[in-house]
Amino acid sequence: MIQNLTLRLARPDDLAAVDALLARSFPRLLKPDYPPSIMVTLVPIIARARPGLLASGRYFVVDDGAGRVLGAGGYSLAGFGHAEIRQVATDPDAVRQGIGRRLLRGVFAAAEAEGVQGYVCLATRTAVPFYTAMGFRVLGPVEVPILPALAFPAVRMTK
Repeated sequence: MIQNLTLRLARPDDLAAVDALLARSFPRLLKPDYPPSIMVTLVPIIARARPGLLASGRYFVVDDGAGRVLGAGGYSLAGFGHAEIRQVATDPDAVRQGIGRRLLRGVFAAAEAEGVQGYVCLATRTAVPFYTAMGFRVLGPVEVPILPALAFPAVRMTK
């Protein structure tokens, strides 16, 4: 188990660290669940940090106390008392060590402080078991348009 984990709000200057985390995480963790065509064309696009999300005050990082970001994720308000879970990732060398759980619990606490009562997310196929363990249920498959004529296969979930 990793010691000294800290959950904190992301700052705009975390952009490079979150970008590096996504670049480490998505290609390795998604590979068993997606064909090479998706891995080559779309994963490099979705595995990029979003500056606006980092600056939103609704995006968090988990660091190891030595400045290395091991997890990231957040939410945006989706209306009608709901929030959409956004761009959650864990370092592939640190999975199953409580980082994702800690991150989502922080997201839930912050969102609920804003009056959020329910959640939606577009999970990768790989993340469905994690979200299920966190209380989400599957609504069904969805194709997320990324490029003209190219969509990323995801799973719509709710809590």
